[in-house]
Amino acid sequence: MLFPDSIRYDLLLSDEYRRLLTQPSILRQECLAKNINGENQRAPIIIDEVQKVPDLLDEFHWLIENRNLRFILCGSSARKLKRGHANLLGGRAIRYELFTLVFPEIPDFLLIKALNNGLIPRHYLSENPVHMIRSYIGDYLKEEISAEALTRNIAAFNRFLEIAAITNGECVNYHNIANQCGVSSPTVKEYFQILSDTLIDSLS
Repeated sequence: MLFPDSIRYDLLLSDEYRRLLTQPSILRQECLAKNINGENQRAPIIIDEVQKVPDLLDEFHWLIENRNLRFILCGSSARKLKRGHANLLGGRAIRYELFTLVFPEIPDFLLIKALNNGLIPRHYLSENPVHMIRSYIGDYLKEEISAEALTRNIAAFNRFLEIAAITNGECVNYHNIANQCGVSSPTVKEYFQILSDTLIDSLS
């Protein structure tokens, strides 16, 4: 809405994803072909789900340095970029994180609803969020945890999620949680780090 004239690349589109995955330099070539430079660029170039093609970050780096172009890079998993040793544009990009709803954004805030539904907008506003929450956790375990090989013991991690939810707001005792999950205390610390890296600790 803010940038209706922006050139946009949506990597959720399978053809767009395959095209840029195969040859990331296409993006640079298209920008140069349109004769875009920082002086005549009216709107930033928007790339959605950038973590799907980490090699694009080298192209952004070159275009920022050599053409002074501006980009808005959106993604749902910074961890994938970090794990892939991608160019994180240090010093050339400002990072913003979009969190869930916060108290001032919710008219007639209900604490019990927030605790039961969560604060993802669709979940909080739903009259029956159970299916959406289960689907979200299922996708999280599959896409973020299993597919990224963050842990091989998905059953233990799933149990850890339940215990972490039950003990939310309490002082964390790694030893007690480890006993309930059947893993070691260092593993529980790693699990909490995964929650932090994937922003799950901000959703409760």
